[in-house]
Amino acid sequence: MLTKTNPMVYVLKILMNMTVILFSLTALFPIVWMLYTSLKTNQEFSLSILSLPHHPSLQNYFNSFRIGKMNYALFSSFFNTVITVPIIVIVSFIMGYFFARFRFPGKKLLYVVFLSGMIIPLHSLLVPLFVQFKWIGMLDNRFTLILPYICFNLPIAIFLYDSFIQDISSEIEEAAYMDGSSFDHTLFKVIFPICLPITSTITILSVLSTWNEFSFALVLNKTNIYFTLPIWLTFFNNQFTTDYTGKITGLVMVSLPTILLYLFYSNKIMTGMTSGAVKG
Repeated sequence: MLTKTNPMVYVLKILMNMTVILFSLTALFPIVWMLYTSLKTNQEFSLSILSLPHHPSLQNYFNSFRIGKMNYALFSSFFNTVITVPIIVIVSFIMGYFFARFRFPGKKLLYVVFLSGMIIPLHSLLVPLFVQFKWIGMLDNRFTLILPYICFNLPIAIFLYDSFIQDISSEIEEAAYMDGSSFDHTLFKVIFPICLPITSTITILSVLSTWNEFSFALVLNKTNIYFTLPIWLTFFNNQFTTDYTGKITGLVMVSLPTILLYLFYSNKIMTGMTSGAVKG
């Protein structure tokens, strides 16, 4: 039986859709603006901030590497990410598995200690960490940021693995043991593949956190060759003038990898974050 649609409901739906579209455009426009502005010269930028480039050029990107020495910062960010993320995944998976499957003395206390890292503001640790690193001689070198980045990301990773593994039936492991599988084989060949959805989430969150981190990278490293991309972008300037299009080009190169990563894997992030939230 067909029912007549209320005109007022129809109008409200149109208004709601238009509102959502408007908010979407306000979120997308800065990204689009950065992309086409990076193809402009400073002269074109000074004449009109919002206009499209008359003669698009990739010169700003070449200048970032040739004059701005961006290759050092790109290598530093890539190095920190490639070293940090696998360690976070492996350590948090093993610890999350033990928290989910075993009972041992001090388990609750140890779990609370790890999860307290999700509560304590990270920037409150900046000065104590600087003093400790200065005392042990770990300031200003290629590996300075590795340990802090691992420690900062472990609490949320352990929590996510623990919640996810608790939903995996222990009968899977029992069947593997009955077939002659060792503990190591069961852990990494049976359980770890099942944890791929949450592993994807933890990997993406760790990459975003490491790639975009600013405060600790600014304080703990002072040598130019150890600057990460966010720090490089802060100090990127010409001697006498501000290179606006150069800075915008740097913003594009710093933010575009994380934007693309989130766009392609946002569903995995949401799926992983909600895994284990509902107990049957």
